[in-house]
Amino acid sequence: METDITEDARAQVRDLAQRARVASRRLALLSRADKDAALLAMADALDASTPRVVAANAEDLARGAAQGMAAGLLDRLTLDADRVHAVADALRDIAALPDPVGEVVRGSTLANGLQIRQVRVPMGVVGMIYEARPNVTVDAAGLGLKSGNAVILRGGSAAASTNRALVGVLREALAGQGLPADAVGLLDGGGHDAVRALMTARGQVDLLIPRGGAELISTVVLNSTVPVIETGIGICHVYLDRAADLDKALAITVNAKTHRPSVCNAAETLLVHRGLAADILPKTLAELAGRGVVLHVDEATAGYAQEAGVEVVPAVPTDYDTEWHALEMSVAVVDDLDAALTHVREHGSGHTEAIVTEDRAAARRWVAEVDAAAVMVNASTRFTDGGEFGFGAEIGISTQKLHARGPMALPELTTTKWVVDGDGHIR
Repeated sequence: METDITEDARAQVRDLAQRARVASRRLALLSRADKDAALLAMADALDASTPRVVAANAEDLARGAAQGMAAGLLDRLTLDADRVHAVADALRDIAALPDPVGEVVRGSTLANGLQIRQVRVPMGVVGMIYEARPNVTVDAAGLGLKSGNAVILRGGSAAASTNRALVGVLREALAGQGLPADAVGLLDGGGHDAVRALMTARGQVDLLIPRGGAELISTVVLNSTVPVIETGIGICHVYLDRAADLDKALAITVNAKTHRPSVCNAAETLLVHRGLAADILPKTLAELAGRGVVLHVDEATAGYAQEAGVEVVPAVPTDYDTEWHALEMSVAVVDDLDAALTHVREHGSGHTEAIVTEDRAAARRWVAEVDAAAVMVNASTRFTDGGEFGFGAEIGISTQKLHARGPMALPELTTTKWVVDGDGHIR
C-alpha cells in the first residue's frame, strides 16, 4: 500500500508532522496554568466565532443533503449555535480537570537506595481520523493540549468546511496565547492518499485514533503502520430481565434508543426475558413506535406488537449485527439470562451493554460475564461518555483491551517514563 501513495501526499503529512513535533516539544513543558489559559481562550474564541462556524457548517449540511445523506448522519454533522457553545464548554470542562502530565503512577525506594518512579508524559504527536463529527475536532484539540500532545486531525470530507473553520479559530486562539498554532493541525484535502500517508507515517506520528463507522475503523487498524488505539462501533443492547422494574425498564429503553439515536452509545437491540414480555413489550413497543422508531422484531415480539396495534418489520439475522445510527431498533424475546448473555456474546461489539433488573444476582452475573468496555445496571447506555463520566470531553471510546478501554480522555493520551534517581549507584 505504501508504494501507491503519491509523493505530494507524503510531503503534506511529513510537513504537518514535523511542525506538530516541534509544537509538541513546547507543549510538553507547559505548566497546567498555561494550558488551562489556552483552553479557556480557545473556548472564548469559539463562542465569539459562532456565526463563522455555523455558516461553514451550513455549507456542509447543504452539500450533505444534496448528496442524500441520512438524517442520522446529518444530525451528527450539525453544529448550531447551541452545539458550538457546548463544544466550547467542553474545553472549559477540560481546563478544570487535573493535569495528567507529571502524575506519579507508582514509585518506591529500592533496598540499594535508588529512588524509582513511573511518571505520565505526553505521547507526542497524535493523529485522528474520523467522520462527520465536527465536535471531535474541538474535543481532540482540547484533550491533546491538556495532555501535552500536538494533534493532526483528518475529518471526513462531509465536514470539510466546518473543520476548516473550527481549526482556524483554535489556531488563532493558540497564537494569541503565544503558543504554537501547529499544536492543532488539519490534514485538508489530498483524498485517500493523504489518509494512507498519515496511517503509514511511522516515526513521524506516535499514535493514531480512528473514530467512525466499522469500515473506517477496520481500514485504519488493518493498514496502519503507526500504532493504533481502536475505537469500536456501538451495537449496544438493553436486556430487560425477568425481575426488571417495569417503569425503569420503559424509561431506560426509550432513553437509550431515542435520546440521540445517531451516536455510538445509543441502544441498537432490545432483549426481553420471556417471562416479562407480556407485561412490558406491548407498552414499550407502542412507546418506541410513537417516537418514530422502526422496529425489527422476531416472531415472538411480533405477536405482542399486534396486540398493541404497532406496525413492525420482521427481523432478518443481519439486523442483530447492525448499528442503525437512526430511529431503528432490533428486538428479540429470549428465554432467560443465559440466552441474553449468549446473544450479546454473538452480536455485541464490546461497547456498552445494559441490564434492567431488581435481582442483584442477575446483575452480578451480567457485570461479571459481559465482555464490554462499559456495563450498565439499571441505567441507560447513553451514559457511556467521557463528559458523563466526569472526564470533560472524550477523544473516543475504545473497545480494545490494550492501554485504554472505554471513554478515553486525558490519562489515555499519555504514556509513561521511568525516572531513576541515584547517587553514584552502579550495578
